[in-house]
Amino acid sequence: MRSVVIFTLASGFALAQAPVDFQREVRPILSDNCFHCHGPDRTTRMANLRLDTREGAFAVRKKGAAIVPGKPAESLILQRIAHKDPALLMPPPHTHKQISPQQRATLTRWVEQGAPWQEHWAFQQPVKPSLPAVRNTQWPRSPLDQLLLARMEGAGLTPAPEADRRTLARRLALDLTGLPPQAAEVEAFVADASPDAYEKLVDRYLASPQYGEHRARFWLDAARYADTHGLHIDNYREMWPYRDWVIQAFNKNLRFDQFVLWQVAGDLLPNRTMEQQIASGFQRCNVTTNEGGVIPDEVQAMYDKDRADTTGAVFLGMTVGCASCHDHKFDPISQKDFYALTAFYRNTLQRPLDGNIYDTPPVLVVPRPEDRERWASLSSVEAAAQQRLEAAKAAAAPGFAEWFRKGRQKKVKLPVAGEAFRLPAGELTFEAKQTRELANQPLFARGQAFSIAVRFYLPKSTENLTVLSQLERYPEDKARGIAVEVNDRRPFLRLVGDDNKAIQVRGTNDRRLAVNAWHHVTFTYDGSGRRDSMALFVNGEAVPYEGASESFFDLIGEIKTAAPVRLGSDGNKRFFAGGKISDLRIYGRALTAHEARSIALWPELQQGDRAAAEHYYLANVDAGGRAAHQHIAGLAAERLAIRRRGAITHVMQEKADSQPMSNILYRGQYDQPRDKVEPAVPGVLPPLPAGAPKNRLGLAQWLVDANNPLTARVTVNRLWQEIFGIGIVKTADDFGSQGEAPSHPELLDWLAIEFRESGWDVKALLRLMVTSSAYRQAAIATPAKLQADPDNRLLARGPRFRMDGEMIRDYALAASGLLTATIGGPSVKPYQPDNVWETVAMDGSNTRFYKRDSGESLYRRSLYTFWKRSAPPANMEIFNAPTRETCTVRRERTNTPLQALVTMNDPQFVEAARALAQRALQAEKNNPAGQLHFVARAVLARPLEEREQTITQSAYRDYLRFYDSNPTEAKKLLAVGESKPDASLPPAEFAALTMVTNQLLNLDEVVTK
Repeated sequence: MRSVVIFTLASGFALAQAPVDFQREVRPILSDNCFHCHGPDRTTRMANLRLDTREGAFAVRKKGAAIVPGKPAESLILQRIAHKDPALLMPPPHTHKQISPQQRATLTRWVEQGAPWQEHWAFQQPVKPSLPAVRNTQWPRSPLDQLLLARMEGAGLTPAPEADRRTLARRLALDLTGLPPQAAEVEAFVADASPDAYEKLVDRYLASPQYGEHRARFWLDAARYADTHGLHIDNYREMWPYRDWVIQAFNKNLRFDQFVLWQVAGDLLPNRTMEQQIASGFQRCNVTTNEGGVIPDEVQAMYDKDRADTTGAVFLGMTVGCASCHDHKFDPISQKDFYALTAFYRNTLQRPLDGNIYDTPPVLVVPRPEDRERWASLSSVEAAAQQRLEAAKAAAAPGFAEWFRKGRQKKVKLPVAGEAFRLPAGELTFEAKQTRELANQPLFARGQAFSIAVRFYLPKSTENLTVLSQLERYPEDKARGIAVEVNDRRPFLRLVGDDNKAIQVRGTNDRRLAVNAWHHVTFTYDGSGRRDSMALFVNGEAVPYEGASESFFDLIGEIKTAAPVRLGSDGNKRFFAGGKISDLRIYGRALTAHEARSIALWPELQQGDRAAAEHYYLANVDAGGRAAHQHIAGLAAERLAIRRRGAITHVMQEKADSQPMSNILYRGQYDQPRDKVEPAVPGVLPPLPAGAPKNRLGLAQWLVDANNPLTARVTVNRLWQEIFGIGIVKTADDFGSQGEAPSHPELLDWLAIEFRESGWDVKALLRLMVTSSAYRQAAIATPAKLQADPDNRLLARGPRFRMDGEMIRDYALAASGLLTATIGGPSVKPYQPDNVWETVAMDGSNTRFYKRDSGESLYRRSLYTFWKRSAPPANMEIFNAPTRETCTVRRERTNTPLQALVTMNDPQFVEAARALAQRALQAEKNNPAGQLHFVARAVLARPLEEREQTITQSAYRDYLRFYDSNPTEAKKLLAVGESKPDASLPPAEFAALTMVTNQLLNLDEVVTK
């Protein structure tokens, strides 16, 4: 008994004398309880006392110092946190914060030990630590293991034994590809006796195309990627080429510093490539709006904040947005720091309102891979064609001079063939609500190409104006037909088909028409009904336009109507008050660019204008000029064809005539700008590298600069989180004072430096993690380990946690054999509940109605599921997927009954169970036991144990009896899903095995990694 007492006293003395870890034990107490009133924010600082800095905490004040190293009795902070008088107690009772007796003891011991102070760990440069001594020298495979083991042994824990090979194969496949392993792969690994069998399996999965898909899924959460704008009517946004670029970047193992550089400023790189421009779409994934009642300046401020917040969370692990209204209350980030960070994003060509269109500028055409070489060369080919035209012009000059001298231009007729209608000569003026109707002209139909060329006078008006229309009106303010309009001084052509859905072409914001002036506008339509079937010419020149649509589908239905052609009205509420029309021509084909110019110049030609005459002569009289024009028209058609086969994606683009600049917003209010600030990084961190420009390129260079203490740390922490379930810093989105301190600070620094020194090699870092002894452990949770380390932060056992919703769905599809292996392409719409979009969508939204896809699109990986922000995929949201409205670097992980309802009843899971049961029945005919083992190997990556076999066979027999007696129920079950069941298989056996398979897919072992 005496020895026990002595041992207990000795242990207590050792504990009392153990050094207090300031970062892990002291700073969190101060941050949680003191920094709000005694921290970085000067506006809420009380008594002019700072406890977030060494100088402030140790400063001698009138009544003494808050902290006196080595003298707890003289330290005012210790007096106040234990004061009996509520008026003097700190924290004050009204804050509802309280420092516990254990925390007071920790602070007292820290002061007794001399109050050693370190600045916040995250802002210090990482230092590669010396490797600690360990007792079990045989266990570590790398410094990673040695650093983990030292912590384990210090806590009295020992590692778990290595997991069996089937468990390791499954774990590896899920962590590196996001999919379960094939049964044959598992058995081959089990049978491989070579000493590097495990490493070969790791390398095989790292080289798999599915590796990039899996890594991309995590990144898209951080990038807040989605397929809709997110606010107001939440229309479609074409953005998927960015998603595909992320996949390929991971598969190619693009250096992570380049991965960052391209996404933050790929558009600013010299000689930028298409891939670098696509990558810049990272900061175009933000939520946008086009709501009529919004204030553009307010929306712009919202975008700026989102981009600064995203930069802070993804690359710095900092909650910088807390400083948008005031200085950060817990971290040394001032309000000026925040707005200096937003300044990097304040010089782009993106306008605040998205237009409710799929291609809000600036965008980039992304051709198909087989077209990219030709697309890249087209600009130079077109330039050469223009030079050929100039040469033809020079060669034709003598002939033209003679032709013009003889006045031949006065005798020519407009050479544009295919004219279907022309307004009689004269000028039409429109008064308020005045309409001129023409007898029905069957000019416009969905499959009929046409062009409308009109010269009109645009009055000064705040209203949206209709120049001409042929619209047939229906109840509920719906219509069908065509309309030429001027909205917000931008020319529009709308083609309205079924259900009031329209495709349209309209001018851009930066090319608005002047008011109180004449303009000639030509619209062309090629009869294809596609979104990109129209073009716009203003005063004879092809101009940029938004090839937009209220629907992201092609034109649906017919536009032909029996309504009259109306000049100056849409037949309802829009008119052309104060406007004039002097020339209107409609053609039964799509005009070429030079034909549109000929029509626009026709009045000048008739008046003897030399430039107009020269254009006519070159395009219609001179053989060389005609050939050059035809060649240019052919190239334009080729460009359009390539664009149609490809896609577009949103990119960043800097203004060329201004510099980034921002204003500090008082209390974060958009309408209360204060001092101007140039782009700059937070003052607590190292400055921009020498020579770096003060724009996004300079910001990107700073993020990956060796002097930046955060980017490498933050990145390796998130990769660790992906593999082990919890980051070394649990609060992956907050490395600041309010975040959790690292569980293994030395390991975090070692990994960060290793990552940088490896050349920012993501695959090498992941390989290091998954080949470690720590990763290979069995996930055996003994009672002692659960008590000592319930969250497995010390990793004395293998990682085990529930998979994300995407992985659970993909797991079922892959095990069943239904999964489509296609990588990339437009997003798809698999099974979802009825009316899943309708309940939240506005009437005008083109994502109002959810219409699921068919065929292979139903079985694509969840990465490709169409993501509507206002109604994310329901089965993913139930498994804690974010809405993608904001950046997310750490998902929550819950366990609710709704999750079981998904995996047991969702058509996708029932169909997957049936498909896997079908494979088992076909592979193991007349062998129920073999069928169950077949399913188990596909689902569990192992055969059933004897006890499990008994249970599953019993369940199978029960289901078989039921379906033998209820053939209608068997038929109903086997009909779930679009894929057709094998009609040759016995229905009762098929249904019974389907139900058992469904149960196996719902095992905890299956949904848990």
